[in-house]
Amino acid sequence: MLRALAALLVLVASLASTRAASAEPVRLWHAYRGAEARALEEIVRTSGIEVELLAVPADAFATKLAAAIPHGEGPDLFIDAHERLGDYLRQGLVAELQVERVGYAPSALRAVEIEGRQLAVPLSQKCVALYVNRALARRVPTDLEDLEAVLVRPLASGEVLLAYESRSAYYHAPFLAAFGGRLLWPDERFGFVGQGAERSLVLARELQRSGKVPGNADGALVTQLFRSGRAAFAVSGPWLAGDLGDAAVQYAVAPLPRVRVTGGRMRPLLTVEAVMASPRGASRPEARALAALLASREAAATRMRIAHVVSARTDVELPDDPVVRGFAEAAREADPMPTSAAMRAVWEPSEKAIRKVLNGSAEPRAALEEAKRRFDDVRRPPPPEASRRPLLVLIGLALLAGALTLVRRSRDASFRAEVVASLPAYRYLIHAVLALGLLVFAPLVAGAAISLTAGRPGETVYVGTANFIDILTARGGPLLATGSFYLVLAVTVAWTVLNVGLHVTIGATLGVLLSRPVLRMRAAYRVLLIVPWAVPSYVTALAWRGMFHRQFGAVTALTTKLRALGVDLEPIDWFARFATAFAANVTTNVWLGFPFMMVVTIAALTSLPREVLEAAEVDGATRWQRFTRIVVPIVRPSMIPSVALGAVWTFNMFNVVFLVSGGEPDGQTDILVSEAYRWAFTRQAQYGYAAAYSVLIFALLFGVTRLGARFGRRAAT
Repeated sequence: MLRALAALLVLVASLASTRAASAEPVRLWHAYRGAEARALEEIVRTSGIEVELLAVPADAFATKLAAAIPHGEGPDLFIDAHERLGDYLRQGLVAELQVERVGYAPSALRAVEIEGRQLAVPLSQKCVALYVNRALARRVPTDLEDLEAVLVRPLASGEVLLAYESRSAYYHAPFLAAFGGRLLWPDERFGFVGQGAERSLVLARELQRSGKVPGNADGALVTQLFRSGRAAFAVSGPWLAGDLGDAAVQYAVAPLPRVRVTGGRMRPLLTVEAVMASPRGASRPEARALAALLASREAAATRMRIAHVVSARTDVELPDDPVVRGFAEAAREADPMPTSAAMRAVWEPSEKAIRKVLNGSAEPRAALEEAKRRFDDVRRPPPPEASRRPLLVLIGLALLAGALTLVRRSRDASFRAEVVASLPAYRYLIHAVLALGLLVFAPLVAGAAISLTAGRPGETVYVGTANFIDILTARGGPLLATGSFYLVLAVTVAWTVLNVGLHVTIGATLGVLLSRPVLRMRAAYRVLLIVPWAVPSYVTALAWRGMFHRQFGAVTALTTKLRALGVDLEPIDWFARFATAFAANVTTNVWLGFPFMMVVTIAALTSLPREVLEAAEVDGATRWQRFTRIVVPIVRPSMIPSVALGAVWTFNMFNVVFLVSGGEPDGQTDILVSEAYRWAFTRQAQYGYAAAYSVLIFALLFGVTRLGARFGRRAAT
């Protein structure tokens, strides 16, 4: 009887779980924004399938997938570019997703296949094209050299001839193709080298030096220039059309022009955007049905109508939309982007080379040869697998030493009495111990364990201390080469010392001034000066980066005003040299950091006994003597912990370095934490190597803070 009841309960539970699983909505992740997001929402809304949509930032898309899917979480379906399929397949993030193959462009189907396996369903084909401002250009130019010849009138101050993201390897690829080059060859060799690549960089440099192309342009600046009608031409994708919306600018879209000196056309990289399925999603009929719906003719028509994107289907008639037709023509001449995992290792060294050439710090040949060395360094095989025996011996010895210590102390009667007496207090501490263990100590232990491994996700092996040896030996190169641990450490120390020094100096000075009773409107000043601390750091960092823009920033506007007053001062390319880029980072971080020290100083001064100051004044002490002999000694105990905390924050201040200078020039302003980030997320996902960096950062901060605490106690005694 009991067995029959148990079997019935198991059957009911399995039926309930199956029904719950079928009732669970299909999770769909995407990185769309603007018109593309609206088109996807309309398609999903009319699907009749319960769907949970989640927009994920494009920069973090692959990372979040890798963190969620292997643990059974994350999306059932996700929309991404086809060139990441090779990397996703290696990590086990995608499964086969077969649909009817009729009606798709053969090139689109080939793009989502690896070794004969269809891993995605193609949705659209995307590439960059030439946007033509009808108010400034009479017709579409056929050659790049004809851009000025087709202008309606000479450009006024503040207008540019051609706006595109000149520092991006993705946007430079069409120039490279016109000279017969490629970023990556089919055999996974680095392609951005040789005479053609050098000539393409020379052309890009001349366009920028002549003022035809704005320097340091990002996507936001390109959109702003073209939307406001201040750019005659722009190179961008269909996402720009979505951002333009109901803007007053009248424009046309056409394939990229030819380069007359070579006779070759600027061929952009073609991206096939596709819907992919996680292993969990591929097993759900609802997810497969939604994938087929997203790739259907009706959905393709909706995307073309709302988002102006070119469908991957050939059985859908192009709408009477010049934007869509222009991109369709450009897509026919584009080069499909490789699906090899090596493609992800191309971007960083290529973009560093482009930026060095454009800012004049290196010649094309030297910059490209260095880029190739960096690509080969990132792509080199991981260290050989090591024996785990030494690690197990060390762990065993540590556990044995701990056990012996506990046994020795347990024999002490006073120790046993103290433990028994403190047992009631453990009830109040156990939740804090568990929280710290889960949120602090467990991640530290996990990071330390990962630092002993190497290899890409899914292929990691235990390598012992090989990562630490590589870091401390600068990967076999010069110890002070760009990007080496020691040079980055020196920059980090200089960054921390200079910032904390300015934080304390400015913050303490303002705190003393705002504590004076005779100062009127002290409360208003305090509120205003705390605003930089209250605003999120990434917002402030992006604002300061915009102000440091060489052509359109507020600092450039200031130099323009000074020149009008007769001061001979040229606009500064702040991120072209280490000194100016470092100064821009420090300026931003000082703006963020001084309010904290100001608040601490004001709080410390409130506890200052007025009687002591009055007695010193009666005794004839000067104002400076009262400050140095009374105020400073009383305030110092409150400032020391704040300085230590500020030093730790500044040492790990990732946001400012990453968002303001981005490590420019050539990674010279990177600090240890941003260098660790790059090894984890932009250099073949080498998490073990990045974790070793993190362990070294922790060891440095732990050692320095312990030494500081010891010296502080000695000074106090």
